[in-house]
Amino acid sequence: MIKLLTIIGARPQIIKAAAISRAINKSFLSQINEVIVHTGQHYDQNMSEVFFEELAIPQPDYNLNVGSASHGVQTARMIEGIEELLIKEKPDYLVLYGDTNSTLAGAIAASKLDIKIVHIEAGLRSFNRKMPEEVNRVVADHLSTLLFSPTKAGYDNLINEGFKPGITNDFSPDKPGIFHCGDIMLDNSLYFASIAGAESKILSQYNLNNEKYVLATVHRDHNTDNPENIKSIFNAFIDISKSVKIVLPLHPRTKKILYSIIHTDLLKKIKQNPNILLLPPVSFLDMINLEKNASMIITDSGGVQKEAYFFNHPCIILRPETEWIEIVKTDNAVLCGADYSKIINAFSYFENKKEYNFPKIFGDGKAAEFILKTIFDNG
Repeated sequence: MIKLLTIIGARPQIIKAAAISRAINKSFLSQINEVIVHTGQHYDQNMSEVFFEELAIPQPDYNLNVGSASHGVQTARMIEGIEELLIKEKPDYLVLYGDTNSTLAGAIAASKLDIKIVHIEAGLRSFNRKMPEEVNRVVADHLSTLLFSPTKAGYDNLINEGFKPGITNDFSPDKPGIFHCGDIMLDNSLYFASIAGAESKILSQYNLNNEKYVLATVHRDHNTDNPENIKSIFNAFIDISKSVKIVLPLHPRTKKILYSIIHTDLLKKIKQNPNILLLPPVSFLDMINLEKNASMIITDSGGVQKEAYFFNHPCIILRPETEWIEIVKTDNAVLCGADYSKIINAFSYFENKKEYNFPKIFGDGKAAEFILKTIFDNG
């Protein structure tokens, strides 16, 4: 029996963990034992805990309850808590997702204890070291033993950084294995899309069943914490809303910034606009349903960019770069940052575009089983 200790802390990691936990229960129950550790990096009830129940993820065996803090303080608290659990549980592998501070803390703690690390979503690069997420993902990759990239571009990035392709056994931190496996979020999107259609009531709740709308999300600190950026983005939303309804689930960080004294006038314009629908944070099934039925998506979220692609929707990216460069290269997304003119031009471009093509660049929806089989075969 192989023991995995899985680290989750942010909402996207909880969702990604659902694919792995589901595949363990389906195909590896007698071969792999999973211990789940929630760092508590996201502690809002709607942003975190509700996902365990909704996605049928086993409740975490441990919760470090770290909460919000500066990068250094938060990461240090996580390292301390994770190290203690690694010593206690003695797993064969530590499993990490993505690029959060929870990912970084887990990588550092496990590497110091000589515990092998599995990094899911390896190789993704925005090539912007000013982004904390970029630092986190690079460090995690270079401390890992098994690296699973969701895209060919990510796999190629690893090779360009010195990882050797073609290694097939005896993996170690000094001889890591790299794999192009497809995206576990595609696994989830395919699995949950039909469930969301049946169970989610969000479209009827907000009278969206027969209405064209654009789905928008904003949460990256380089947007929310920059007064000029948030003003530019929301002024673009106001102008776009003259043509189509905008549905905007508000991340707690974004809500806090919008409701601050700095943005009083902007908030007033938004709240008085009948074509901008502000929602509280939504559940995963509700988000899937909103994504599936939108006409276009505007976001600074890496995960939502991909989900737009999964559901064959164009995407306006509120960042100057993306780790999912494939969706830009297929002409289904445009990088706009917080530039008002670029956002408006991208909206006009997609509104008038007649033909779309969405090649299958994210795998076959069976990434989780591939990952678990590789772990078991090399356990």
